[in-house]
Amino acid sequence: MKIGRHVLANGLRLLHYYDASTRMVTVNLMYNVGSKDEHPDHTGFAHLFEHLMFGGSAHVPDYDSVVQNASGENNAWTMPDVTNYYLTLPANHLETALYVESDRMLALNINQESLDVQRQVVLEEFKQNTLNQPYGDVAMLMRPLVYGSHPYAWPTIGKQLSHIEQFSLEDVRDFYQRFYAPDNAVLAICGHVGFEECVAMVEKWFGDIPARGVKPRHLPTVPPQVQAQNLEVVRPVPLDALYKCWHAPSVSEPGYRECDLMTDLLAGGRSARLFQRLVKERLLFSGLDIYVGGEAETTAGSIQFTGKPVVGVTLEEAEQGLNEELARFVSEEVSAEELQKVKNKYESAYLFRNTNCQHVATQLCWYETVSCAENYLDDCELTLRVTPASIRETAEQVFRPENCSTLYYRRQP
Repeated sequence: MKIGRHVLANGLRLLHYYDASTRMVTVNLMYNVGSKDEHPDHTGFAHLFEHLMFGGSAHVPDYDSVVQNASGENNAWTMPDVTNYYLTLPANHLETALYVESDRMLALNINQESLDVQRQVVLEEFKQNTLNQPYGDVAMLMRPLVYGSHPYAWPTIGKQLSHIEQFSLEDVRDFYQRFYAPDNAVLAICGHVGFEECVAMVEKWFGDIPARGVKPRHLPTVPPQVQAQNLEVVRPVPLDALYKCWHAPSVSEPGYRECDLMTDLLAGGRSARLFQRLVKERLLFSGLDIYVGGEAETTAGSIQFTGKPVVGVTLEEAEQGLNEELARFVSEEVSAEELQKVKNKYESAYLFRNTNCQHVATQLCWYETVSCAENYLDDCELTLRVTPASIRETAEQVFRPENCSTLYYRRQP
């Protein structure tokens, strides 16, 4: 892979990857703003604003129609760290994509009708996924338990309905001016289009958008956890559930690759350790998973576990079995063969995903936001260098009882 790079005078960073195997092109625009940039008493706004970005702009009153008429498809998502917008369409319609994206970066149509409509959409999403969904409030319970006063302590949907209900047009204008600027964004173009052609088009459509002098944010660090955190709730759900979270290196810190491979060793498929020993052999869990978080902020990474005990097995018994297997994992260095197995899966997945221009465009923007895009090219090679010794060393640091937050989610009798 070869990455082309160009920086506009207004600070917008353009990344380019040419793929001759397709006649399509993906345009990915990532803004360096997410729920971590919200006030604790004013949450859920980054996600609501994502919805507002589809309400039209000065010269494009109906964004979706223009994209669809160009045979394209589009979507967006919000995380604690970033908000991402992407569209894929035939390469000969690239200029249409740049036109619509530049217009809403420069002149979003901010009006009360759009705010009222999208606010109601987000309120319904909050109710459906958080209030009326079994186990839907887990993030609401776990995040403050793990992160305390850090801005990761609430989910992107927000803490409560009242926060979303209170947003005003002035809030929208302020957020737009503060964060939706070329000097706070990364643009990736991947597909069947040359680098020089991309540079010319991007300069044409984005070059005149003024920079806004977006200042770097300085968020508080997450202090080391020195005592186990525990919470228990009772809810009308079909089964008990166990949730655990350990502080771990973030994506921008050494040790993240070890954490990624550790979770694959433990729960990366039906042959992984926890499935074999806790689900198949000991019959303690009906299902489980353990995975590494995608947090970008230094000191704020995580490894998270979720599992539902078999009917008749208590949460205490299931947790004891999990703790025993993790203690064994820490005390016994993984074999070279076992580690190579998950490395092979990782490498094949990495290579397969790189055949998808949409995936490559997203990854280039993400890596550029947290470090630099070129690091994505080195990621697989560096992961394949991880050793059994470094896996064990990282496991010893992460899987300490005092470093863990636990939620008992009990079924209401």
